[in-house]
Formats: sequence, structure tokens, C-alpha cells
Amino acid sequence: MSVQPSASYAITMRVEHHREPGTVAKILTKIGEMGGSLGAVDLVKTMKDVSWRDFTVECTSSEHAHGVVAAVRAMEGIKVRTWSDRTFLIHLGGKIEIKNRVPVKTRDDLSMAYTPGVGRVCMAIHEDREKAWKLTIKQNMIAVVSDGTAVLGLGDIGPEAAMPVMEGKAMLFKEFGGVDAFPICVDTKDPDEIVEICKVISPTFGGINLEDISAPRCFYIEDRLKKETDIPIFHDDQHGTAVVVSAAMINATRLTGRKMEDLSIVVCGIGAAGVACTKFLMSMGVKNFIGCDRKGIIYEGREGIEGNLAKKWYAENTNKDKRKGTVHDAMAGADLFLGVSGPGIITIDDVKQMNPDPIIFAMSNPVPEIMPEECWGHVAVMATGRSDYPNQINNVLCFPGLFRGALDAQASCINEEMKHAAAHAIADCISDEELGPDYIIPSVFNKNVSRSVSKAVHEVAIETGVARRKHRHAHDHQR
Repeated sequence: MSVQPSASYAITMRVEHHREPGTVAKILTKIGEMGGSLGAVDLVKTMKDVSWRDFTVECTSSEHAHGVVAAVRAMEGIKVRTWSDRTFLIHLGGKIEIKNRVPVKTRDDLSMAYTPGVGRVCMAIHEDREKAWKLTIKQNMIAVVSDGTAVLGLGDIGPEAAMPVMEGKAMLFKEFGGVDAFPICVDTKDPDEIVEICKVISPTFGGINLEDISAPRCFYIEDRLKKETDIPIFHDDQHGTAVVVSAAMINATRLTGRKMEDLSIVVCGIGAAGVACTKFLMSMGVKNFIGCDRKGIIYEGREGIEGNLAKKWYAENTNKDKRKGTVHDAMAGADLFLGVSGPGIITIDDVKQMNPDPIIFAMSNPVPEIMPEECWGHVAVMATGRSDYPNQINNVLCFPGLFRGALDAQASCINEEMKHAAAHAIADCISDEELGPDYIIPSVFNKNVSRSVSKAVHEVAIETGVARRKHRHAHDHQR
């Protein structure tokens, strides 16, 4: 399976070359022969006999990038003076910072923002703890908490190595929801310690987003925190994925004329995301699931699942016909394939044995369970987790607006009704006129998504009695 060049592997080479006709064309040809995708060519300076130019090239991997540089360097009369990985460059010094919301330019500013004036504000909160929602960052600040045990497709890489992902998450909260977020990576894998850490820092935050914590520990941590704190606790790998998948499924069924209760779904990957998607889709009316892991179809009594509570639940609550075999066997007669597993799991032959007009959600990144090119012409809907194909199922459609709405309501939790409201709000961003095989889920850059999700979530928080603040204010969403 080929992987397309991507900005995530973009490099910039500063090349010195002779000022002779055709030299630049030769360099561009070499880059093309090596499979690089040219982004830009910028003239840096020109001297009597030579010129310096910067070539920006998108590659498919780090190894590919080194190969492109080596090939250009080997050209006669060419010097690669320097080259840099553009992704590493944007991470220098981290990707987020703290900024003051009020100025501290004069003695008066200082006396109000700090001592002595701040003392009166402290005592007001001391006398009424709920005033922290109005008088501190709590009203718009969440913690992004991770132990680094299940980072993207990288696995257990530790808290320091997880920080760039958590910083990125904080960026997305701010960019798409106006929510201030701070990454907190903890140096412990003990679930009880993580619970305790989150509890003792909870006075500072209006919510906690659990991120990249391995299953089944993530289930235990979230369940305990929901019971033992009074702020929203949300494990995005589970529930954000479930909400966005459900939004895509709402529109896929609208497009194909199916009903939720009639769907037969194969779920490949029975970790945090797979289990959460299944439970959420069950709550939307889907009844028929077959789950598959590395060992094949999950069924009651299968050896090795007793010690895994998530898979035990799956065996007891799905696969009503007790089918056995591999994922390839499971695909026969299915309406929808939901992949949250790994690259190249299924083939076009598997797709062809599904029911007519099948739906494929192949969400493994960067390489999906099956490439879209293999499916075109054989499916009614194809969706992936990638940004370079239509129908990107991306959690950023959910979590910024969901937390925006929860914070605006000063909610004590994020309940099932709020998640359902978010899923329908995302789906409703696509009108009947816009809906099509290549457009069942809105773009992550559609500003209406976050606004629609936050409004719906806020209203449902009030309706279900978990909101401290009942009315929206003019400054909501304009931070």
C-alpha cells in the first residue's frame, strides 16, 4: 500500500547550485524521481557563479526524506548546505504559551491584579467556592491529562514523549473552541495515582480531558473520576471517537436509506475506541455487531478474554449468532466496517462479500485498514481518519465544541444526552442538498461545527440538570 507525501514529513533543503540554464529543472526532476512532492522553491541569494535556493519537499516518511536529500546531494555541481525537518522546527520551544488577559503596566494594575486587591477576591471565593467559576480561569480552562501509555499509533512512550501530542491537543481546543487547555503528563502508570492527581488539581480546572491512556486502565480511571469529582471528565479516545463516528453514521444512513436498527456492523479493534463506539451506537439503536481483534472474531467462551473486562463485555453483548473465525469471515453479509485497528487489515475481496452498497470507515492512521483507492466503485461511502481523502472522521469535530458547551454551562459532568446532542449537531451541519458519498461529515475547518455543537451541548446540559449556569452570555465563543 502506497502512502502519499504529506506535510507532516515536509523538509526544506538549502541548495547551492551553479547558475546554469536547466540546473533548477534537474534538481526538480531528481526530487520527482525520488517520489517527493514539491511545495515551493525560494531564491535565497545570488552570487556571481552560484545561487542558493530553498526547496520545500513533502515526503512519505523520515527515511524517505533522508533519501531525497541524499539523492540531491549526490548530483554533480550541487551542494546541500543545510536541510531541516519542518515538523521538528515548529516544535522548537513547544507549541503553546501563557498570555495575560489583563495588562500589568502601572502601579494601579499591579495593585488590582495582585496584592493588595487580589486578597478581597480570594476571600470572596473562600466564602463561596462557586465564585471560582466566575473569578478565575476555571471557567475556561481544562487539563489534558496523559500518562503516555497509548499515544497515537506509538504506544507506551512515556510522559515526556507524549507532551507534543498533548500540546497539539491544547492548540486544537483553543483554535476550534476558544477553550484554554493545559497539558499535564504524569510519571505514573498506577490508575489510582492518576485518579488522585486529577482529583487534587480539579479545583483549578473546569474540566479534564483524559488522553492516550491505555485500556483497560482508561475505563477505570474515567469511571472513578466521574464519581469523585464535580467537573466534566471526558476520555476523548473513547467518547470523542464515538461521537464523530456516530455523526458520520447518521449521515451515511441518511444517504443510503438504511435504518440504524437494521445495520450489521463489523468493528475491528476492540480497545477503548472500539468498545466506546459500539456502546454509543447501541444507544442509537444499532443491534447487530461483530467485534474482531488480532485473534479474530470475539465470541462468548473464547479462550483468553476472561481477564479483559472490555472484551468480556463485548463477548457477552454482541455477536448474537456466535460466529467464529477471522475478520475476513466476519465481513460476509455486513453493512458497515468500522476499523480502529491497524493498516491493511482487510482486502477488496472482503469488501465484495459485504451487503450491497457497503459503508467503510477505515480509521487507522496514517495507513487505513484498506486504502480508499481499492474501494472506489465498490462502496456507497468511504471514510478514513486522514485529511487527504474525503470524509475525514476526526475527533476535532467533537471535543472543542463539546467542552465549549460544557464550560459555558459550567456543567458538573458530560452525560450521554450531551454526547448524543453533539453527534446530531455535527451531522446536521450537512444539509440534504450537500449530502453525498464524498461529504457525509463536515470539514474540521468548518467554523459552524464547534458553534453548533457547543450550543446543543449547553442546551442539553440545562435540560438534564447538570448546568450551574443556565444562560449563555454574549462573550461565549468569542475568547
